[in-house]
Amino acid sequence: MTDLDHRVGVRENNLVVRNLKLSNVSNENIDALIEEIDQMFGLDEVSFNRKKQTIHLAYDAVNLNLDGIEDVIRKHGADMNNDWWTHTKESYYKFCDQNVKDNFDHEPWSCHKSPPSSIKRKR
Repeated sequence: MTDLDHRVGVRENNLVVRNLKLSNVSNENIDALIEEIDQMFGLDEVSFNRKKQTIHLAYDAVNLNLDGIEDVIRKHGADMNNDWWTHTKESYYKFCDQNVKDNFDHEPWSCHKSPPSSIKRKR
């Protein structure tokens, strides 16, 4: 796949996929919640499994983060499930999202590269 296979604001190198269990979800608030999340910049796809009560997200971690998505979820009256596994995954996802964002901004460095001020002599 290339960057052109995704929505605007999503780069293939920064694409992450997340699955989280939600609580306090009803038929009324899930449709509005999914619709609002679907409009966010940097989101590639979102879906909700009603049987398992889990939300599936694919987004560019440089342009969007899990905290912003959680704010929308809470705004509509739902919340992240309050179990150990969901909290563990949520913490790990936030760590990885920050790592992707930090690596995007990082300028690569190499000790084998010549300094810009050095001039190579031709023999």
